[in-house]
Amino acid sequence: MKRAIFIAMGLLCLFAGSILAQAPPVNPNAPVMTFQSRVYDYGTLPHSGNGNCEFKFTNTGKEPLIISNVVGSCGCIVPSYPKEPIKPGASAVIRVRYDTGRVGAFEKTLTITSNASEPSIVIKVKGRVLPPVQIDSVIVAPPVPK
Repeated sequence: MKRAIFIAMGLLCLFAGSILAQAPPVNPNAPVMTFQSRVYDYGTLPHSGNGNCEFKFTNTGKEPLIISNVVGSCGCIVPSYPKEPIKPGASAVIRVRYDTGRVGAFEKTLTITSNASEPSIVIKVKGRVLPPVQIDSVIVAPPVPK
């Protein structure tokens, strides 16, 4: 008897778990973020050079796109993104500033959270920052004769 109750409880738990594990229905009208590129390659940058870039995207869905957050993988990249809804067919940009005071190769990610059909999108910046130029000696021109 106890065994039958135990088996029945186990089957009930499996059945309930399968119902709860089903994916939510997909909204066919959901906004869609379509990027020109999901990777920005700075190439080689001078130390303390311009670390700004932009990721342009278009809402190719049928409903307004609302970006709720953009988070960088470290404090060396600072994103700014549109706070207002992006209408269907409209384009916008996510601006990124990388701290070029850090020498060496880098590859950093930014995670975008929105109401799009793909609610979490990862974009990437990469490149290499050269070390600062050091001048060991100063050459002074001789005085000009009068």
